[in-house]
Amino acid sequence: MNNNQLIYIVDDDDAVRRSVKFMLKHTGFQTREMASGDEFLKNVQRNERGCVLLDIRMPGMDGLEVQEHMNKNGIDMPIIILTGHGDIEIAVKAMRAGALNFIEKPYNKDALLRAIDEAFRHLENNNLKEIAASDANMRLSCLTGRERDVLNGLLQGYPNKTIAFDLGISPRTVEIYRANMMEKLRVKSLAEALRFGFAAEAVEIVAE
Repeated sequence: MNNNQLIYIVDDDDAVRRSVKFMLKHTGFQTREMASGDEFLKNVQRNERGCVLLDIRMPGMDGLEVQEHMNKNGIDMPIIILTGHGDIEIAVKAMRAGALNFIEKPYNKDALLRAIDEAFRHLENNNLKEIAASDANMRLSCLTGRERDVLNGLLQGYPNKTIAFDLGISPRTVEIYRANMMEKLRVKSLAEALRFGFAAEAVEIVAE
């Protein structure tokens, strides 16, 4: 890992900040920790660019509000959302607003490091979104109608049970379609699959 790579850890939970800082320091990253979105925004304009690990649920400004402020003020840093279990709908909203990825807490170390690696590649190459957009429709064309239906439900932030109810199938069948969809898209996480879906939506909007 590059010792010059900086990661902002923005989370009101002291234990989470300490745990993430310890892991990242020993992996070779620089870190700066903030206990609130307000503290992060107060300092970020004066600091160098990096990757932001941003908790969704915080007192004061929540993660979505912090992200909105960053977008409005041109603070262009890749954001990885840290969510609790069951916050998928909020994570999808964050990704629609430009977050690059989301990780559920308690986080998996390997998944977090993969997301961080991708974030820094994004920071170095602003064309990644365009590359994804050009590739999205080709990959999505491999999906069956039901697999695309499941992806569309996920793009709305719906849990498996809601998607199952809407499609008139069982939650277990949704899980099977979801697994097949991710295998065909050649992705390892739901966040990656969602990015292909968002990219395809963007292409459709432009075409209209």
